[in-house]
Amino acid sequence: MVRTDTIFALSSGSLPAGVAVIRVSGPMTEAALHALCGGVPSPRVATLMVIRDLDGEELDRGLVLSFKGPASFTGEDCAELQVHGGRAIVAAILEALGNIDGLRHAEAGEFARRAFENGKMDLVEAEGLAELVQAETAGQRRLAKYLADGHLSRRYQEWMQRLSQARALIEAELDFSDEGDIPGSVSDRVWNQLSALASEMEAALCDHTAEIVRDGYRVAIAGPPNAGKSSLLNTLAKRDVAIVTDIAGTTRDVLSVDLDLDGAKVVLFDTAGLRETEDPVERIGIARARATIEDADLVLCLSEAGSMDMGDEIATSISGRDIVGVITKTDLVSGSDYTDGKVSISTVTGEGIDSLLKQISERALKATRGAEFVTPLLIRHRNHVVAALGDLRDALDSPGAALELRAEALRSCSAELGYLTGRMTPDALLGLIFSQFCVGK
Repeated sequence: MVRTDTIFALSSGSLPAGVAVIRVSGPMTEAALHALCGGVPSPRVATLMVIRDLDGEELDRGLVLSFKGPASFTGEDCAELQVHGGRAIVAAILEALGNIDGLRHAEAGEFARRAFENGKMDLVEAEGLAELVQAETAGQRRLAKYLADGHLSRRYQEWMQRLSQARALIEAELDFSDEGDIPGSVSDRVWNQLSALASEMEAALCDHTAEIVRDGYRVAIAGPPNAGKSSLLNTLAKRDVAIVTDIAGTTRDVLSVDLDLDGAKVVLFDTAGLRETEDPVERIGIARARATIEDADLVLCLSEAGSMDMGDEIATSISGRDIVGVITKTDLVSGSDYTDGKVSISTVTGEGIDSLLKQISERALKATRGAEFVTPLLIRHRNHVVAALGDLRDALDSPGAALELRAEALRSCSAELGYLTGRMTPDALLGLIFSQFCVGK
């Protein structure tokens, strides 16, 4: 796509900073460099230059780089001004750029959108770039880089290629069935291949590894009232998140805290104490607690030292979840040995906290270790894969239907896969996706 306007924006972090990077992209890039720097440096050579406004006033001295399209991030002529990161300096340079005819400030995600439109990346890679900027843990960084480097795109493209080859054979039978060189039953040979593709797509949808990396390994802290759940949350968060009192039923809603444990994002949920109650507000909190427990990857089932029966009863009632039994308030009870596979802790003395964190970390890392992230990651990806799989199943599960109808289902399947990488994505959806990027990216 040919763009006639040239955009600019601050592409580095918040100010003030040691260095600020201002990016320019578009057909007027070289004219902008002539106006502000008095010339254009050799492509890809960092050159120290004086930067002036249109009246000739010196604004700063900095490194200037130019990139000739299409060998640039956006595929257009680009430039970067690496200047001192003071607010006044950056504001003056941005104002000077804005005073040049044909230049305007970039919108959110506009550089990345131009890269997409000029074929420098597909939509999945562009989303990976956004994830890379927002990554907070080592696991999220690896996942984002997997996306940005095109690994998941290649998986989707392979699905598309296999589907396209099958469709070509079926269309050949439909269009040239009366020709001697087109066997009448040629399409029969592709259905087994398409069945294998459907199984692969189903397996991808069942794998939630990438979701755990991106959204966090969910750990619910459960147990009866006054078992020390809120105290544990505060201790692990290293700050006062939840109110802690001796009054039973203090926690009414679900509270959450994000932790980074050995590069894995872990989300802790403090839940209401589980018990029978007539208090309508507390009952709502308990219902939310049970829903959180059902969605958790791991449940810490707490029991107060000396009164473990209630905790064991709750643990028994939780089915299908990985559970770690935790004995709390051990500083109040002496002469007892709590093993039985449980972790004994005291939030007052710190006893057992490191051991508990280790167990959580090991489980979180095990849930993602060795993952190739072949699963659809973002909700948008999953929606398209689910729709594509539905169309594919419509074609596979109706062997008695007219071949034209089965071919149409495969065409719809192909369209859904095309939306994944952006080959067939409407402009409105592209605008929504790229608007979530930061300005300057």
